[in-house]
Amino acid sequence: MPAAAAARDEQPAKHIAKDHLKAFVERIERLEEERKAISDDVRDVYAEAKANGFDTKVLRAVVRLRKQDAEERREHEMVLETYMHALGMV
Repeated sequence: MPAAAAARDEQPAKHIAKDHLKAFVERIERLEEERKAISDDVRDVYAEAKANGFDTKVLRAVVRLRKQDAEERREHEMVLETYMHALGMV
């Protein structure tokens, strides 16, 4: 009989864990949907920029550079210039 009592005591805990797990999965699914929608919106903006004559590769580079702080950007530019100079590209 003690095993049956222990099994009954675990049932509410399993139910709570199941509900908790389901809530996490549903939140993740909702966020994945939002991420896809945002990704689609970003793609549409790049397409619109391209239709207006802008170079999307350069536009992506500008967006990436704007994410960096000024010091990180300067350091990256210095390294790039050094490499280009070493390869005779400057």
